[in-house]
Amino acid sequence: MSPPRRPPPQTDAFKRQTYALPRDLARAMARDWFKRFPKQAYDTQVETWREAADGKIEFTMRRLPTAD
Repeated sequence: MSPPRRPPPQTDAFKRQTYALPRDLARAMARDWFKRFPKQAYDTQVETWREAADGKIEFTMRRLPTAD
């Protein structure tokens, strides 16, 4: 069994947060991010996502730290 993968070191200005939640809660969390950090101002996006073996959605949200 290989060790868990580590994310690459962060070399850009984006802030990231990774979650592992049931599908409904994952959708709600992503919606909350887009509501708090609008895409037009913070370049908010779901950077990566996958469905884990236990059915949870593992995803990483990305945004700029401040809006101009």
